[in-house]
Amino acid sequence: MSSTTRTAARRIVPRAAVLLCALVTTAVAQSADTPAEATRWQPADRQQVEAEALAWLKTANADDATRERAAELWRNTPEGAEAGELHSRLVNTFAMADPEAAKLVAFCSVERTGVVLPKWEWLADAKTPAPLSANLRLLYGRWLARHLLFDEAAEQLAELKPDEVVDPASLLFYQAVVHHRLLNRKAGLATSKQLVEGAEHSAKRYVAVARLIHADLGGLKEDTLDHIARRMEDIQRRLDLGRAGPRVRGIEDGVIESLDKIIKQLEEQRSAAGGGQGSGQAKSNAPAPDSRILGGRGAGDVTKRGLGGGAGWGDLPPKEREKALQQIGREFPAHYRDVIEQYFRRLANE
Repeated sequence: MSSTTRTAARRIVPRAAVLLCALVTTAVAQSADTPAEATRWQPADRQQVEAEALAWLKTANADDATRERAAELWRNTPEGAEAGELHSRLVNTFAMADPEAAKLVAFCSVERTGVVLPKWEWLADAKTPAPLSANLRLLYGRWLARHLLFDEAAEQLAELKPDEVVDPASLLFYQAVVHHRLLNRKAGLATSKQLVEGAEHSAKRYVAVARLIHADLGGLKEDTLDHIARRMEDIQRRLDLGRAGPRVRGIEDGVIESLDKIIKQLEEQRSAAGGGQGSGQAKSNAPAPDSRILGGRGAGDVTKRGLGGGAGWGDLPPKEREKALQQIGREFPAHYRDVIEQYFRRLANE
């Protein structure tokens, strides 16, 4: 990466953060009263979930003691329990009779302690019952997303459908979050929209974030400073997780390519603007640098102001004048002394 590219990269993140904050603030204001569209998915029925969970125990050949513990767990479930609570009780029912499920549930109940993850191939095995596989993949994918492991979370969540899990709102929310963080714009727009469509069945925080994600991804353009900044943030996340592999290098190459493209565009614009000023009289709006004297064809006359008579303006004694010139020579570039001397000579001639 060239020095120019590195300098541009250091300036991107703060600017993009300001733009993103402004976008989020606007999205909150605009979406606060946005009506939800027609619902296209429904939450799971509590009684149906309980019946299927207890029926699964029979197919899993659970003993009587295990089945009684599961029945007690569901008897203590409130009638108005939310989908998240039903999902939690369901996966715990699975854990009572399936050793592999028990390991996964225990694993997802604690914080991440390393970057090497266990392999749960049985989750995607065709022999694994569909309800068990889908709901445990939701549990694991949600845990992965909470620990910023978005690629791994996408593997677990991306192909799941709302009607395959007990907590469809949670599934759609974490799918939207993962797509947003991985900059999967099309998929992120679709899942966030789908979640908003079922706003009456979702937690308010899910709906609020989904609307922000939809507004944010809707305005995201490739090869902009905002898009580059997000990819740089993703690179930093991957490196913090020890994921310094070919995929990270590919993202880095893409960032450099995008930066070079922007820099080239800016240089072309500057060249085009500078080339048009050679024969014409176009004026630049940029301030003049302090390190040189600008050329010009004017006479150098200025409107005289009434600064007061008898105050000695422009009439310094020779010693004071020389002292001022020496001070200017010490603190400013040499050409300023020439300008001041010309000024004094002009005053003397007048």
